Amino acid sequence: MGDSLSAAYGIDKQSGWVALLQQRLQQQSLGYQVVNASISGDTTRGGLSRLPAALRRESPAVLVLALGANDGLRGFTPERTRDNLRMMIEQARNAGASVLLLGIKLPANYGSVYGEKFHRVYLDLANEEEVHLVPFFLEGVAETRELMQADGIHPGVQAQPRILDNVWAGLAPLLNER
Repeated sequence: MGDSLSAAYGIDKQSGWVALLQQRLQQQSLGYQVVNASISGDTTRGGLSRLPAALRRESPAVLVLALGANDGLRGFTPERTRDNLRMMIEQARNAGASVLLLGIKLPANYGSVYGEKFHRVYLDLANEEEVHLVPFFLEGVAETRELMQADGIHPGVQAQPRILDNVWAGLAPLLNER
């Protein structure tokens, strides 16, 4: 469940990290099926409203929660983002799913104080809710201009394998636990 960063915005969907994840799971014969419930432009509030139906429809073993970037870009309070993410974690657990939370860092032009408070949401929430975390799933991508699309916000095709590796570092242990 994510936004444009997981919906393969601006690139072929089969080149996105979520499609690459499905390929890796198949190559390793892990038996998981990936359902990409990511929508470009989505916020944590939008994800929260969509999640109950998605949980009923898909009955996931694992929920990869990759939301919040648009909250930050729109200047929503970190508390609002945290509360929405917390409710999604609780709903996923109540539905029997394990959760992997993918953290976000905002561009520097949003200011260091707001940016740090925003990123802290993911770190604190993972600790408080005891969920697996990838602290910044665009690590090694967002800070490399050549890996980004012209808008400077969305990763390009070349970045997708790196994003998958970042996500995999948090996901693989979770899959092994199940």
